Amino acid sequence: MLISDKGLRFSLVVGVISLAIGLLAFAYNWKIIGGGWPYFGTFLFPGNLVLSFFSEEIDFWPKFALQMSGQFLVPFLLARSLISFRRWWK
Repeated sequence: MLISDKGLRFSLVVGVISLAIGLLAFAYNWKIIGGGWPYFGTFLFPGNLVLSFFSEEIDFWPKFALQMSGQFLVPFLLARSLISFRRWWK
């Protein structure tokens, strides 16, 4: 799939990198550390930001899907907004 818009391509790359960081941080915290990693909240801030709008009584897999979708969407939308603002400013 070819994406001709450089801003959209950059935003997708930012979102995918953030998602990869989130998945690695989650796996590291879950499998290696066993929970309680102090920097867990820092690496998963975009995902935790999305989770803050939902109840804590959600099962694991829907909560994980929401967190990872937020981990992708928040940086993607932020990068897209900044690029659009920069283009508008010129």
